[in-house]
Amino acid sequence: MTIVDTRPVTGGVDTHLDTHVAAALDANGAVLGVESFPTTPAGYHDLHAWLAGFGQLCRVGVEGTGAYGIGLSRFLQSAGVEVLEVDRPNRQARRRDGKSDPLDAIEAARAVLSGRAQVVAKAADGPIEAMRALLVARRSARDARITFLNQIRHLAFTAPDDLRERVRPVPRGRLGATAARLRPSLENDVVTFATKLAMRHLGQRVVLIDEQLAAVDEILAELVAEVAPGLVELPGVGTLTAAILLVTAGDNAGRIRSEAAFAHLCGVAPVPASSGKVTRHRLNRGGNRQANHALWRIVFTRMSHDARTRVYVQRRLDEGLTKAEVMRVLKRYVAREVYRYLPRD
Repeated sequence: MTIVDTRPVTGGVDTHLDTHVAAALDANGAVLGVESFPTTPAGYHDLHAWLAGFGQLCRVGVEGTGAYGIGLSRFLQSAGVEVLEVDRPNRQARRRDGKSDPLDAIEAARAVLSGRAQVVAKAADGPIEAMRALLVARRSARDARITFLNQIRHLAFTAPDDLRERVRPVPRGRLGATAARLRPSLENDVVTFATKLAMRHLGQRVVLIDEQLAAVDEILAELVAEVAPGLVELPGVGTLTAAILLVTAGDNAGRIRSEAAFAHLCGVAPVPASSGKVTRHRLNRGGNRQANHALWRIVFTRMSHDARTRVYVQRRLDEGLTKAEVMRVLKRYVAREVYRYLPRD
């Protein structure tokens, strides 16, 4: 007769590029074992089997579920294991016990066992993960576009007089296309030739990036319409801000159990800072800063174009609040409104 070990087991994983280090703990926090596994599908299978061999695997805390740990996180979730995000090792434990991969894996498991790690990892296996990948490409393209336009403008400032005056009145929105149409000629002096050539190459890069951004935006619009069609119908919410907020929530948006949790994730939930007889809250500087900025953009747009928001802002300003304080209140309201349109599992 085979005896099945039913003791609850909690796992912890310190993730790396080539190997993951896993630790298994029992319900009392005692270490049952520590082992390393390669970051391959076979390695994920062996890691799961190794943890389950100690008993009933309940939960696993994984560091870097959005980076090195994403493949393992997907595998464990597909196997029915609850995976929790472990953001950082406990600093007090690190100062006391030192730093090593086995210690980090053990600390990840203890973060889950103690309840310090509570956020369910993103599934990262659906259209919202596709949005995240497109946003990465879009963000780098936008930054490169700004760099190229600044370089064109600087070259124009220092160009020979004829070329400088030709480019001076061109607005920034058409600067890339204008530079791309320049025709360098060796009949000109060498400085004019080289400056036109450099500006033309930079302008062609801007034009190419504009085409790529348009293609990315088109796909993003289709994905957002598929996942949360009502979200972009809210005042001030565009395709880009909707995509950023959806990526913050993740494909398994059911992991966010309340609108207060979503507000905290976006960094717009006031943090208690009371002491003694003083009861107060302070600004939350944590959370996902991209989501926080997306909410700011929505509020900024509404303050300019939404009549109800403008009336509310004026009333709160008359009550003595600053504009920054009013915007923080509105970001919290918008987070509550957006939560209703997030997809549900």
